[in-house]
Amino acid sequence: MADSPEDSVGQWLTKADEDLISAKRLGLDKEPLLGIAMFHCQQAAEKALKAVLAWKGLPLRKTHDLDDLITNAVNYISEMESLRDDAVLLNPYITEYRYPGSGSPDFEEFKDALASAERILNVARKIIGRA
Repeated sequence: MADSPEDSVGQWLTKADEDLISAKRLGLDKEPLLGIAMFHCQQAAEKALKAVLAWKGLPLRKTHDLDDLITNAVNYISEMESLRDDAVLLNPYITEYRYPGSGSPDFEEFKDALASAERILNVARKIIGRA
């Protein structure tokens, strides 16, 4: 039996929460792994945005592009536009710092990424909570 739309939304939010928890554990550890933590920030935001789109009953495409997901969401929920800067900040972390030669982020960059991911997840929860 297929998941109900409510189940799908809940599953996206659960996965977003798990990524955010992973980002915090990796980034705030005594020996932080900031690049991977920032990847999880991007992933948390992606899954939160997909939860909103699922909540609206929209088909989900396989994409990691947060700007594309925000643009799609804004078509239905104008207040999502306020998250565009956060999406733009997080978008590169799907690959940035994950491969040799890509450098290393600093702690301030990680803190900005974490704050952006938390904002996106909080707004997604607020919007979905209206249902």
